[in-house]
Amino acid sequence: MWIDDLCQACKGRLIGKEILSFSKIDSTNREARDRAKGGAPEGLVILADSQSHGKGRLGRSWESPPGTNLYLSVILRPPVVLSDAPQITLLAGVAAARALSDVSGLKCLIKWPNDILLRGKKLAGILAEMEAEGARVGFVILGIGINVNWRREDFPADLGVKATSLRAESGKEISRAAVAAQLLRELEKEYTAFIREGFSPRLKDEWNRLSWINGKEVTLSLPEGEISGRA
Repeated sequence: MWIDDLCQACKGRLIGKEILSFSKIDSTNREARDRAKGGAPEGLVILADSQSHGKGRLGRSWESPPGTNLYLSVILRPPVVLSDAPQITLLAGVAAARALSDVSGLKCLIKWPNDILLRGKKLAGILAEMEAEGARVGFVILGIGINVNWRREDFPADLGVKATSLRAESGKEISRAAVAAQLLRELEKEYTAFIREGFSPRLKDEWNRLSWINGKEVTLSLPEGEISGRA
């Protein structure tokens, strides 16, 4: 089973040292939050084959069919002040874009603030939810959903024009264990560096290198009017 391969790949690591797998769950973020409140350790990964109420940003749902994609949440307990917590979403974007590029051989990019794009379509999404303890972070639940082996013909009609998968773009089935292992490896690398160095110039440069919007014409809608220019 691919979960066993993933557990073997994560042995001895901080993130993924313990992986709890569910065939179906309402939300991996909800399960991870409940366990974090109960004292679960940093690095615990909640993984599901499908979700009935997958969570996206701004209250949106995340389509989570079984047997095809990757849905996981990680418990993090960063020793940082509240104002630095949103940077975890950014480092997770770097880790995810790099991991998915490595596994697929395709160029994956970050769309601010929490989407991973492949050939201009949404491949993955990141949702970070925080619980505070006074002025510091108690824990962060980092949820990541990746369209791995969703066939193009199986996408819901409303998603087919704006979403994609590694299989749809590469033309071949991709190992979910390989995707998850590389994702957790890159995430641990960037997270431990962030704890040591903060949002360093290196991390900032890496984020900018992977930013989808660089060089594109954009329009900002502000209270005082619109401003257009090149990002």
